[in-house]
Amino acid sequence: MVVSDPGAGQGATTSLSSSPAPVPVEKAPVRVIATMVGARLGLMTALFTPIVAGMTLKVQTLVPAADVAGTLGAVISMGAFAAMLFDPVFGRLSDRTVGRFGRRRPWLVAGALGLLASLGLIAAAPNTVVLGLGWFLAQALGNAAVAAHTATLADQIPTWQRGKVSGMIGIAQQAASLGAAYSAGFLGANMLLLFLVPGTISFGLVLVFALVLPDKAIARRPRGEGGLRTALKTFWVNPRKHPDFAFAWVSRFLVVLAMFMFVTFRLLYLQQDLHLPKAEAASTLATGVLIYTLTLMVAGQAAGWLSDRLGRRKVFIWASAIVFGVGTYMLSTASSTTGFYWAEAVIGMGFGIYVAVDLALVVDVLPNPDDTAKDLGVFNIAVAAPQALAPGLSAALLAAGGGGYDLMLAVAAGIALLGALTILPVKKVR
Repeated sequence: MVVSDPGAGQGATTSLSSSPAPVPVEKAPVRVIATMVGARLGLMTALFTPIVAGMTLKVQTLVPAADVAGTLGAVISMGAFAAMLFDPVFGRLSDRTVGRFGRRRPWLVAGALGLLASLGLIAAAPNTVVLGLGWFLAQALGNAAVAAHTATLADQIPTWQRGKVSGMIGIAQQAASLGAAYSAGFLGANMLLLFLVPGTISFGLVLVFALVLPDKAIARRPRGEGGLRTALKTFWVNPRKHPDFAFAWVSRFLVVLAMFMFVTFRLLYLQQDLHLPKAEAASTLATGVLIYTLTLMVAGQAAGWLSDRLGRRKVFIWASAIVFGVGTYMLSTASSTTGFYWAEAVIGMGFGIYVAVDLALVVDVLPNPDDTAKDLGVFNIAVAAPQALAPGLSAALLAAGGGGYDLMLAVAAGIALLGALTILPVKKVR
């Protein structure tokens, strides 16, 4: 892996392209799309397994029951902070990586391998300090692969095909929640297998994508880059110069915040609000996520296809927030597993519509084709930051609501609706 030296002379770049790869216009090969989707499924399964249930089960082996919620929120927030910090950093490094292996491939492979090693550390953690360190490293290194992977959508997929592919990636990402839930159901009794099996599968799928990916080397960047100012710019896109990007960023931040306010405490919701024993709660969670994923897949594919056909993105994000709000209201009134399953179906439909067009909309409003991975890394702060904030906000709302989930779910629905409103000012995308 070689990262470009901003001060290097031109003589070192004679074997490389003199400019970044052009925006793709031809249809992407099926093998690239298929392995791209598979790699996303693998990465997200490895990262979601701890969030969906694995970390809850691990924490319950390390601390008393009364301390589980607080410890879980603190550990998950540490990982989310790592993702928020390192996604744009690794994205910028990927944009500026040169060498015969390309600019995305080295980070895909190294990141997936680092994620696997970190998950092993989590599984073996003897205390919460090591657990927090393991999750911090998992998110930091895993996001090296995630940042490079997200950039391949812009690198390899033409604009007119992005809605469909974005929908497929979104579905794969959400299907990872299903894999995570079933991992907890089948492997929850063995912490080592619970974390290492998804991590190993993830590494294998990413490796296949890296071998198939037509990743091209780029020229070294011009002189004058480097220093503190350049480093700080890694985390910044001027909202005045790029208002569409800014509005899209805020919209995603709010929608993801609403989703993770519940996802982080989903298993505890079943145990505390529906009063299910741990084993039954894990089984119910797996079934609920299965229902959620199936409805998400159907809604996502339909919305992605229709979005490309109509050439519209914003209306689908608006519709998704409304459906998501209805689903969270259904959760607040659920008194049985049947009510929980119906709510999961509606939430899956709403989020399926959202993920089908969200990534396509984001790629369409990127400010600079030379900084694709960096800018997508900045955008992914809108995914990581809510994960850091959601546990604390949810815990505070649960306390304010007397331990019940009604207040928390109502606030989540309102935040999702606000996220939909924020996308309306975007001008570049209909």
